[in-house]
Formats: sequence, C-alpha cells, structure tokens
Amino acid sequence: MDRLTQLDAFVSVVNRGSLSAAARAEGVTPAVMGRRLDALEARLGVRLLIRTTRRLSLTPEGSAFLEDCQRILADLAAAEDGVGQGAVKASGHLRISAPAGFGRRHVAPQVMAFLDGHPEVTVNLDLSDRSVDLVNEGVDCAVRIGPPGDERLVAVKLGEMRRAVVGSPGYLARCGVPATPEDLSAHECLALAQQPGWSFDDPQRAGAPVVMKVNGRLQCNEGSVLHEWALAGRGLAWRSLWEVGDDLRAGRLVAVLADWAAPPLGIHAVFPQGRMPLRLRLFIDHLKAAYAVPGYWA
Repeated sequence: MDRLTQLDAFVSVVNRGSLSAAARAEGVTPAVMGRRLDALEARLGVRLLIRTTRRLSLTPEGSAFLEDCQRILADLAAAEDGVGQGAVKASGHLRISAPAGFGRRHVAPQVMAFLDGHPEVTVNLDLSDRSVDLVNEGVDCAVRIGPPGDERLVAVKLGEMRRAVVGSPGYLARCGVPATPEDLSAHECLALAQQPGWSFDDPQRAGAPVVMKVNGRLQCNEGSVLHEWALAGRGLAWRSLWEVGDDLRAGRLVAVLADWAAPPLGIHAVFPQGRMPLRLRLFIDHLKAAYAVPGYWA
C-alpha cells in the first residue's frame, strides 16, 4: 500500500504542477506529500524530480518512470471499474479521435468490430489531423502516431508505423532510381506542404538521422493526394506503409532507398489520467489485439 501511495503522489504532483496542489487534492499537507516523494526516490535510488521553491521539473529517469506509473494506476482503476460493473458488460459512450487517413483505414473498421461485440456501447469517432485537447474537448481517447508528448496523458503502445519512399514503375523507368537520399535533389518529390523534410537513417552510422529537404513542383496538405500523384507517376512520395502496402504488393508502386529507412514511429492510444471506464479499456485492448495479428501491417 505504501508503494502505491508513493506512485500516486508522484503522478499527482507532476500532473498538478506543485506539492501544494497535489496535497490539496489528496487532503493532506504539502509536507506529507513531500515525504512520500522522498521515500519513493530513496527506495528507487534515483532522483525523479528537481524541486525548487519556484518550480518542479522531471529528471530523465523521472520522465521515463512517469509513463510506467500512469499505466499502472490506469490499469488498477480499470480493474476496479470492471469489478464494479460486473466485469462482463461494457456500456456507455466513447469519444475517440484519430488522424484522418490512418483513422479511416485502421480505426474506423475496428470501431465497427468492437461495437459488434459490445452492443451497449456507442462511439463518436472524430477523424482529424489536428492535435485534439482531450481534457478540454471531452475526448476519451486519441490514437496518435509518434511520441505521445503530453506528460499529463497515459499512453499505451498499439504498434509501430514505418515509412518508405515510393514511386510508380513508370516514373522510375523515366527518371531513374535514387541510390542515396542526396539523389532526391534530382527528382520530383511530392511533399506535404510545410513539411520540414524526409527522415532517413544512415546505414553506415546506426542511429544517425539524415533529414533531407526535398523539392518538387507539386505539394499538398493532404497525404492521400500525394499517394494518388505517386500512383499517377508524377514523382516520389514519402508515405506510410499502412497506406501504400497494397500498392507495393500489387506492383503499382515500388519502394526505394530501403537501406536508408528511418526507425519506426510508435502508434499509441492516449487518454487522460484518472479512472478508466471499462468500455475504454476494452476498446484499447481490442485495438492492441487487432494490430498484433501477424501480418496486419505487412
């Protein structure tokens, strides 16, 4: 119990930004909250928080530990919630957010499959590429690609996303196949508007990222249009494998610079810290199971 109290104190202090705010929420004094943090750091043998009279900041160890603590507390809340509801039937409403293109292909079908098994749950699925404020907009869960970012949110990893530079066979026959990222300067590159560049990993220096600023006559703020232009032979595009996988298998597109492929990005379900309704836990479990099927991302 002492360990759980310490974890809860740590997460509460970080989320609320101060010892005094966390203490008020808990109904104890700031000194009590401080002792809980001291005991946690002493037991772990690492410094989790840098505390001054003006501010709190996480150490690198504290930042990594925070994600684990949030997940543990969320799992505990979900288990308690499940017992309270009989752990057999989910009900109620879920508001889910996901990126537009990814959501259409990989979240919307899973929402339908989930509802088939849980007829008393309703879902509002918001597909948008903007960063949704989960707390202020009343969103239960967002599916996001890349680092979770906000420390106030709990993140559950669902899978990984890889990208590839692709072009049509016709385009590559006309313009040649790039051998290195530098060769892209001689190609028509179909880029997202305002995109800083395309990322690669130097095969001779593992972990050394290479970001190439690309040029071309065509840009668009909608990734699906870039995909269509690549199919039409108008240039090379840097697209996610979940989007172009079918075209690669069918030969409509060809991947190039495979040896320079950047490391994958994580796909996460993120949700606010606190009690986790059974319907949300079951939906996240459904996504994890669906995405873990062998060959799903192939």
